[in-house]
Amino acid sequence: MDLFDLNNNESDARPLADKMRANNLDDFIGQSHIVAEGSLLRRAIKLDRLGSCIFWGPPGCGKTTLANIIAQTTHGNFIKLNAVQSGVADVKKAVEEARNSLKLYGKRTYLLLDECHRFNKTQSDSLLPAIEQGTIVFIGSTTENPYASMTPAIVSRCRVFEFHRLSDADIEGALHKALISRKGLQAYHAQVDEEAISHIARMAAGDLRTAYNALELAVLTTPPGEDGVIRVTLADAEQSIQRKALSYNEDVYYDLLSAFCKSLRGSDANAALYYAFRLIEGGCDPLVIFRRLIVHSCEDVGMADPNALVVAASALTAFEKIGAPEGLIPLSSAIIYVCEAEKSNSVILAMDAAKRAAREVRDDNIPPYLKDNSFGDRDAKAQSKNYKYPHNYGGWVRQQYLPDSLKDEVFYRPQGRGFEKTVAEVRRRKGMPDDTRTDPPQDIPHP
Repeated sequence: MDLFDLNNNESDARPLADKMRANNLDDFIGQSHIVAEGSLLRRAIKLDRLGSCIFWGPPGCGKTTLANIIAQTTHGNFIKLNAVQSGVADVKKAVEEARNSLKLYGKRTYLLLDECHRFNKTQSDSLLPAIEQGTIVFIGSTTENPYASMTPAIVSRCRVFEFHRLSDADIEGALHKALISRKGLQAYHAQVDEEAISHIARMAAGDLRTAYNALELAVLTTPPGEDGVIRVTLADAEQSIQRKALSYNEDVYYDLLSAFCKSLRGSDANAALYYAFRLIEGGCDPLVIFRRLIVHSCEDVGMADPNALVVAASALTAFEKIGAPEGLIPLSSAIIYVCEAEKSNSVILAMDAAKRAAREVRDDNIPPYLKDNSFGDRDAKAQSKNYKYPHNYGGWVRQQYLPDSLKDEVFYRPQGRGFEKTVAEVRRRKGMPDDTRTDPPQDIPHP
């Protein structure tokens, strides 16, 4: 064998995440909600009838892997581009190749576009006719919300599949498989403590690529023992993924998190700060604290002080920009603000009531004067004239907005605390119905 066999060298240099990439749907990890047996996407892939689509989800959840599986199972051609590196000329070349393949051989061409949200309007417009005419089957892969980050004309012609973060169990299973797989780490005869596997899976936060990288680093940098066996401990795993293991067990972790949340709700800043830093000092990612803080700024403070959400979200932005330890100062400030703010759960009550009505009533008989009658017939345009433009009446005018079956429903009721006092007063000043809640607050069960 050639000492300088480039293929072997390139194969050895590939990261574990690439070596362990699934080649078929049976080996694909996670996303059962879209690739389960009998699902629309799985049937379309097997029948080679997949239309243009967009895979949207967090990093390391299988978007590119699934696209590669499609490439290997389809009978058509497959072209892969990256939106960051490719320009209009690359797109035109791919479309021309696809057109020739379809015309000469009757073969469809799949175009996988990684980071498709980075395509600008000019690039997207160069691709649009080919998608419309069926010259190519477009498969976009993105970590950004395509409805907000991509050209609407492209999104409207694609089926969007949302991918979820992988579970810890999914990742643990993948790591165990990588240790014994011939294309993985089998040759190293490594033994990895179960607590090390669990720690890597938990700290990877649903990102399998991160977990593979951490496991590979731990195995490759741990010297073998006298018996030639590489033994990876929890300490090795902590270093490889740069996160310390929690200094408490899983039950205590959830108890501390629950205590933090209930201290926020109970307006006890001292307790909330203690539990937050007990979690962080024990190895919890501060972003977990931020996520709960932002949720509770809406759930428990809500309209009583809308600035609570602004403060919590701004603190998260500051932390992301400057990191720890200085970033923990705005976190502490936001915790204190949310604790000391007036409390109201009117937002969560309104949301739950509206969701229940939308699910159970499902009345789409929108009042005619609220409909988009831009392209309607003469009767529709006549109905639109019945719409009362609020600004012509001083900012508010009484008219029906809900469908007939829901016209008397009230989802949001100000609770008369904090900023909601102002909300109720403004409603009364306008002559709007006084929906301020005077009955005892409704209990919402919390774990």
